[in-house]
Amino acid sequence: MSWDWRGELIEKALLAREHAYAPYSHIYVGAALLCANNEMLGGFNIENAALTPGICAERVAFARALYAGEREFKAIAVVGGPKDMDAATTGYFYPCGVCRQWMAEFCGPDFIVLAAISAGDFQEISLAELLPHSFGPGHMKLPQ
Repeated sequence: MSWDWRGELIEKALLAREHAYAPYSHIYVGAALLCANNEMLGGFNIENAALTPGICAERVAFARALYAGEREFKAIAVVGGPKDMDAATTGYFYPCGVCRQWMAEFCGPDFIVLAAISAGDFQEISLAELLPHSFGPGHMKLPQ
């Protein structure tokens, strides 16, 4: 990747956060997924009064990409914070365990996760570092 994709991906995650639906926790999360063809698709968290039917921003971004036919991914940026987008975020937001498992399903160990506050303030980690000893598709292959 020769262009500054990190800043652009984080900006798209910040834009996605504006669409989040979080009336219960008031934690608004946006994500932007970088596909292998360099397309960037955003997602946002959607809460539900029953709690468990809610969905994280990262999985929304993956679902959009999968629906569009994408199957190879390079990176994801995740941002979170209050609804007032001018207010500072409350810190770095990393994917939850369920989202990490989705990433293990569709991405290799070198997949990059950016936990960001802004395009200039982020932490970068690989999926292998974020989810060591993961369970993935390779574990489901039966012996011949």
